[in-house]
Amino acid sequence: MTNATPPPMRARSAGQAGKAPVAFGGIDKSAARRGTDKPDFDDIQQSDKFIRLRSRLKRFVFPMTLLFLCWYIGYVVLAAYAHDFMATPLLGNVNVGIVLGIAQFASTVVITTLYVRFADRRIDPQVAEIRNDVEDGTL
Repeated sequence: MTNATPPPMRARSAGQAGKAPVAFGGIDKSAARRGTDKPDFDDIQQSDKFIRLRSRLKRFVFPMTLLFLCWYIGYVVLAAYAHDFMATPLLGNVNVGIVLGIAQFASTVVITTLYVRFADRRIDPQVAEIRNDVEDGTL
């Protein structure tokens, strides 16, 4: 049986017919090393714009998380300890427990939609502004 996979290219010596060494697969990795100027993440993190961005994000995320956790834990507690209430029929075989369970899924979709709208309107423009400041060298 023959080997269907060809062997990897071997690096040639630099002196061979004036050719530069060839990396594995013929890819010159020096091109990836050109941009050695990395942003100063400590300066970015301590900037006023970034602090305002984090504050604005926390003001949305923490209350929304707390609200959802209370809603979820409330549902679990009701399901565990309020059997009669959860079994109360609303419409045919549909009871309070089923409606609240479906509302869990609906609230997840609503919270996700609210977060995406919030991020698009409030967070992303601030992130773009910080990114532009870093690229321009003003931050």
